Amino acid sequence: MLTLAYQKAKTFKNEWPFFLFGSVKLLDKYERWRQVAKILKLSKTARLRLEWIILYHEGSNASTVARHFGIARKTFYKWFKEFDEDNLYSLYKLEDKSKAPQHVRQREINPLEEQRVVALRKQYMYYGKMKLQKKYWIKYHENISSWKIQKVIEIKKLYPKPVKNAKIQRKRQRAQKKKRITELALNQLPWYQKKAGYIICLDTIEILHSNLKRHIFTAIDKYGKVAFARMYKTKSSLNGQDFLYRLHYLLDGQVPRVGHDNGSEFEKYFKRGCQRFDIEQYYSRVRTPKDNPDNERFNQTLQKEFLNQGNFDPDPEIFNRRLTEWLIEYNFGRPHETLKYQTPMEFSQVLPMYSSCTGA
Repeated sequence: MLTLAYQKAKTFKNEWPFFLFGSVKLLDKYERWRQVAKILKLSKTARLRLEWIILYHEGSNASTVARHFGIARKTFYKWFKEFDEDNLYSLYKLEDKSKAPQHVRQREINPLEEQRVVALRKQYMYYGKMKLQKKYWIKYHENISSWKIQKVIEIKKLYPKPVKNAKIQRKRQRAQKKKRITELALNQLPWYQKKAGYIICLDTIEILHSNLKRHIFTAIDKYGKVAFARMYKTKSSLNGQDFLYRLHYLLDGQVPRVGHDNGSEFEKYFKRGCQRFDIEQYYSRVRTPKDNPDNERFNQTLQKEFLNQGNFDPDPEIFNRRLTEWLIEYNFGRPHETLKYQTPMEFSQVLPMYSSCTGA
């Protein structure tokens, strides 16, 4: 057995040049560089810089390379010096380097200031940093920035309820980053995206009547202007989910994304409803109602043309029946200036984008 294996190995050894040069075609040098860059999973930017170097090696000068790729010669030479063709692992050097400063700013607060801030904070535990800044000036007749006070409080954990604060900080770290409406760049969309059904804007109206609170959930298509609203006794996320289900039914499931503020009614159960129907959620920036102007305008219209006309009733069943009749007029009969005086249903052509049902 060993003799047979030795003979096979000897035969392969005698024939290996044939396999290498007779059957396999070697890649040229520059193509090998490209293949290695692909194997090393370099970024597109790094591979583009490799193309600069390849063009230079193929006979072009630095000026030609710079003109061809629209870069400065200084930029080309910077990355050319990083690459060593005898060591292909130097391709990693073509990746972007960290732009963080080598010498970062350090805290400028001295031990005496820190000691004073700690003492003041312990004396006035519920004072904020601005009030403590004022107290510091009154007591020591020296200026200190509110930022220094804040950092001392954070480092020393000088909070009235440190356990509760620690839970809040952990919760913030675990929280998923919210998508903001500004990410959609709504005002810069091409014409073919400014169409009915692109995004539905949501909001709530709070009404106080004879020591009773009622909440109206409102929704309007940003571009199609089809609107829907419904009153509930509370603005819980469970009612938010119910409103979403009704809206989803009204629009025949054509709700790709919704935009709303950061209210609790759009969390928990509402979020689960969005996940169920694969609806993207986009949030307004905090204290920025201008991120949702279409819904704010609809709320104003609902207030003037419906609520102020004596149509309010604290009983949701009676109120929603009246509201449905008004919504039918709003969607099917009321001309809109932004739609060139068409009704929302005329502009959206009803089908296949929307169901004709309004009493969801």
